[in-house]
Amino acid sequence: MQGLRRHPFRVISRLFRLAFAILVSLMDYLCCCAFRRPDDRPMIRAWWLQRASRRTLRLFRFETQAAGPIPSRGLLISNHLSYLDVLVLSSVTPAVFVSKHDVKYWPVFGQFAVLAGTVFVDRARRFQVGQTNDEITTALNRGALVVLFPEGTSTNGQTLLPFKSSLLEPAARPEWPLAISWLHYEIDDGDAGEEICYWGDHTFFPHMLNLLSKDHVRATVRFGQFPEHRGDRKELARQLRAEILGLKEKTGAAGGT
Repeated sequence: MQGLRRHPFRVISRLFRLAFAILVSLMDYLCCCAFRRPDDRPMIRAWWLQRASRRTLRLFRFETQAAGPIPSRGLLISNHLSYLDVLVLSSVTPAVFVSKHDVKYWPVFGQFAVLAGTVFVDRARRFQVGQTNDEITTALNRGALVVLFPEGTSTNGQTLLPFKSSLLEPAARPEWPLAISWLHYEIDDGDAGEEICYWGDHTFFPHMLNLLSKDHVRATVRFGQFPEHRGDRKELARQLRAEILGLKEKTGAAGGT
């Protein structure tokens, strides 16, 4: 709550603007997505999410810089720092996201995730992994870019957790392009690892209120292509993690850390 105490006018004014942006996005969804054919919905929803994300990031005074070849279809494997990752990545390229089941019940953000066609996975129920992979495959077959965060949780960006291989079955097939990305955040008035990244003991509303108090946030996304892939998921998980760590080093060399 420190951000609210330090900048009450900024936070309150942005809350009103956020409410208005949510209303505009809901009207946009009703007009453009609600009555479309099922085969069209993954991409239509991805484009809707892109518009909503760009609208929201302008509110948060986000500056996003993208480097490398930006994917438009297939699978994108990324590190995971915050719920903001969805907004940043979708603002750069329309995408369908895979998220943990708990996100569905978050206030506001969860409802938007459902509208955006997010594929939810409950890792506590292993028998549902096959169904989740089928949903991912369906979105891929309809031409969507599907984003996976195989760490399984968010971090402060100082490390990259071992990748969980259970959802990498579609990535092990050669039918679809496979891309990788590294996300990084910076702020001038605080510690991005503690105040922008959403991890550990953070709770949603206090974190968001503090985020609304920030003057300016810079997000860097570095994309890369992954070479021909097939076969064992566990080995693929190790290779993907190593490639993304390579992107992290390039981002640091370019002044991103």
